[in-house]
Formats: sequence, C-alpha cells, structure tokens
Amino acid sequence: MPAPAAPTPVMTAAELAAYLDEVFPQIAEGGDNISVESVEPGRATVRLMTGEKHLRPGGTVSGPTMFMLADVSAYAVILAHIGRVALAVTTNLNINFLMKPAPGPLFGEARILKSGKRLIVTDIAITDHDDTLVAHATATYSVPPR
Repeated sequence: MPAPAAPTPVMTAAELAAYLDEVFPQIAEGGDNISVESVEPGRATVRLMTGEKHLRPGGTVSGPTMFMLADVSAYAVILAHIGRVALAVTTNLNINFLMKPAPGPLFGEARILKSGKRLIVTDIAITDHDDTLVAHATATYSVPPR
C-alpha cells in the first residue's frame, strides 16, 4: 500500500516568517535569532542560532532551548500547511535529548504525521551544524474550528 501524499503547503517560507513576525513577535525578543529556513510538502525547517544565553552549565545548549525550538518548528509546519490560524495551540510535546550540542546553529525539521479535523501530530528532528541528530520530539497541536 503506497504512503499517503504529503500535504501541500499554503504558505511559503517567506510568508510564514512574515506571519510569525506579525502574530508572535516575542519569539525574537531578547536577541533570539530564529528563522524559517524552508517549507516543503508536509515539512518545515526552522533555524535557531544559539549563543551564550542558551547554554547550561558545562557549555552545552540547554534542554529548554531545544524544547522551544521543537515547539516553534511544530507551530511553523502546521501554519505553513493550514494557513493563518494563530490560535493553534500545543496540547502535547514529548522530547528526547540524544546528544549535548555545542553553541551554534540548531535546526528543527518538523513534519506532519497526521492531520485531523481538530488535532495535528508532528515529528521534529533537531540537528546541529553537522546534521547530527541531537534531540527528537513529537508534538500535537489543537486547531480551533474554522
């Protein structure tokens, strides 16, 4: 049985970035350098440039930083595919930390696993600049009725 076709995005990476700036400006407060890198059918990639403020003792990127990247990446892939629905909200997010990444760019590649009427389930791979998987997350979002 063939796999179902990936959903088609309704926003480009540039449109999604502009929309996030409009409805979620606090994401960039405090100097967080977050950018939408790409949007493809069923997928979106978000980049976070980590620095000193994202580190935990020992000099590695903190868990809360990677959790935030996972959540933003899930939000990004969902909005890229359902459009301007700012009130989509996280109902569950589970993360496994696999490696201790050094400061520098981290990428959250999110993909839609299942899209229902009210819930969308995503999968997020967080990788470092060498494309090493440093964390893996799944997130479920609730989408308000249209």
